Amino acid sequence: MGKYVVKMQKESGEPKRILYIYENFEPKRLVHLDLQSSSLRHLWTGTKHLPSLCKLDIYYSKRLIRTPEFTGMQNLEYLDLQGCTSLEEVHPSLGCCRKLVQLNLRDCGRLKRFPCVNVESVECLQLDGCYSLEKFPEILGTMKLELDIKMSSSIIQQQVRLTELDLGGMRKLFSIPRSIGMLKGLVKQNVSYCSKLERLPDEIGDLENLEEFHARRTLISRPPSSIIRLNKLKYLSFKKYKSEHGVCFVFPQVNEGLHSLKTLDLSYCNLVNGGLSEDIGCLYSLKRLYLTGNNFEHLPRRIAQLGALRSLDLSHCNRLKELPGFTGMPNLDTLNLSYCNLIYGGLPEDIGYLSSLKRLYLGGNNFEHLSIGQLGALRSLDLRYCKRLTHLPEFPQQLDTIHADWSNDLICNSLFQHISSLQHDISTSDSVSLRVFTTWHLMKNIPSWFHHQGAGTSVSINLPENWCVCDNFLGFAVCYSGRLIDARVSQAHLISYDGMSRITKTLALSNHSEYSPESAVHFLLVPFAGLWDTSKANGKTPNDYGNIRLFSSREMEFGLRLLYKDEVV
Repeated sequence: MGKYVVKMQKESGEPKRILYIYENFEPKRLVHLDLQSSSLRHLWTGTKHLPSLCKLDIYYSKRLIRTPEFTGMQNLEYLDLQGCTSLEEVHPSLGCCRKLVQLNLRDCGRLKRFPCVNVESVECLQLDGCYSLEKFPEILGTMKLELDIKMSSSIIQQQVRLTELDLGGMRKLFSIPRSIGMLKGLVKQNVSYCSKLERLPDEIGDLENLEEFHARRTLISRPPSSIIRLNKLKYLSFKKYKSEHGVCFVFPQVNEGLHSLKTLDLSYCNLVNGGLSEDIGCLYSLKRLYLTGNNFEHLPRRIAQLGALRSLDLSHCNRLKELPGFTGMPNLDTLNLSYCNLIYGGLPEDIGYLSSLKRLYLGGNNFEHLSIGQLGALRSLDLRYCKRLTHLPEFPQQLDTIHADWSNDLICNSLFQHISSLQHDISTSDSVSLRVFTTWHLMKNIPSWFHHQGAGTSVSINLPENWCVCDNFLGFAVCYSGRLIDARVSQAHLISYDGMSRITKTLALSNHSEYSPESAVHFLLVPFAGLWDTSKANGKTPNDYGNIRLFSSREMEFGLRLLYKDEVV
């Protein structure tokens, strides 16, 4: 006879109503017992001899209070208890299952106690959602994913397969055992949202293969100094939440350790002066440093030695009195100084050394003016909520994305003043090349500064009499919404009052933003010098033309304004 597989299914998808299993149920050739979504409170009492059973599925049996004994299931490899929301305890005999490979206890929200599992083979143990777990046992073994295991020392030394340990969200977990250091194969560990976890054991430094350590939203304030021995570590986060208050965080001295660290996130950790060691500059591989929302007034001077740094976030550090030097950061491409209480000129003189800087965030500061023209690689600038700023800075040549207060007419005037000065018309008889600037995060798509507004695949504006004042008229300021990849203004037509003459130009838009969401708004200036073509005017003057029409590749919102020099100077 072959081996049995018992699988209880209901084609309608309704919950199963398995109320009991006969006491004499003991098929010795049973391989797979599937009781998912049953109404059982317990499977059976006493010991069942199921020597061939490899897989036991009881998941989403929401009334299950306790598991059966496992003594007679010595070949059990897979046990799935996910979603057994009434389960409070796993029978301690589970330690007899020495071939257990996978144990799923996900979302067993009432589980309080977990047995000592004495196995050599466990690769995957899922515990996320076990919010009531009161004590996390010794971790002695190797598993592939989330884990809570106890083993004897003789077995630990054989366990090399565990690569990931996910304990995230265990809100009652307050400590991690010292024996974690024996998990030599661990590559990734997550203790994020363990809101009572206050400290890490020194043995964390023994995890010689660890590459990622996630500890967001914990109570950890002083990582052990042994953490610097993790020379394969690439990602390290102790990020808190901005509304949390606690003791000051202290990061240990680097002592030329953490050779491979690329990302360090200490956001909202209540770092004060001295919270970062002076030798932080020894993190020679560091590419991303997040220090958002901390309380220091100055940073270690050697932070300027982080030559590999690509991204530095100091946003919401509103007690910061002095910015770090930037001369030693030639690779920095993203700098966030939003809400840092910057005033007057705002930026240090040596910011010009950031020759690779592409993205600069300065929102929420108090400066009245600033200079960024020396940042030749800059592509994106954020100046939102800078309430004292009434004039945009000189634009670097590569800038194509700018966020500012577009409800302020002075800011809009300033924008088009810069666009006008940057506009180098590349005109042929039929086309004109234009620079496009992009923004988003607007309360309303089209700023009110644009007098003429509409929607559709084209917009037609009747021009006032004598609209073209020689030496004063600059052109047509245009605004439109949509993603640049599939929405763009394509043509401009200037039509005479009598309808007999028309000047048509194809608009070749350049300098498109790297990123453009659906809510993006784009600004451009159609210069009069690029639009007017005397050879096609049929002897007419500009003021003989009384209508301008713009055409787009798809339906969008438009805004248009006639722009004069005396408005933007």
